[in-house]
Amino acid sequence: MDVILLEKIENLGDLGDKVNVKPGFARNHLIPKAKAKYATEENLKEFEEKKEELKKAAKENLDIAIKRKEKIDGFTIKIAAEANEEGLLFGSIGPYEVEKELVENGQEVERKEIRMPDGAIKKIGEYSISIHLGIDTDAIINLIVETNNQS
Repeated sequence: MDVILLEKIENLGDLGDKVNVKPGFARNHLIPKAKAKYATEENLKEFEEKKEELKKAAKENLDIAIKRKEKIDGFTIKIAAEANEEGLLFGSIGPYEVEKELVENGQEVERKEIRMPDGAIKKIGEYSISIHLGIDTDAIINLIVETNNQS
């Protein structure tokens, strides 16, 4: 099914691209979320009329993401957790704990923006966590997991 993208979508295409996607993806995700329109003659004409407006909105979103990146990039947070003698945590640290610590330190982050490709953290140490702020905009924060065992 051919659709016209109304914004840049990772791994799919840029604003204004005419792409072929599976019908379910178009009907259930792209069209309802106003990320694309069916590639009909009428919609193509309508897109051409609104193209500059959509480009301006995309640039504004990118500028906002870049400002957020400047504020958060390189930020360091510390989380204390109970661990055994080998440094393995009793439990794990996931996006929820990272988000909570960032918000407590005055950073505006949503849990869905936190990327932990290796899964939850289960050992004491230092980690780099990616914060996905928008298309082509990622910030890296430093996470230090330390023990809070009372012996």
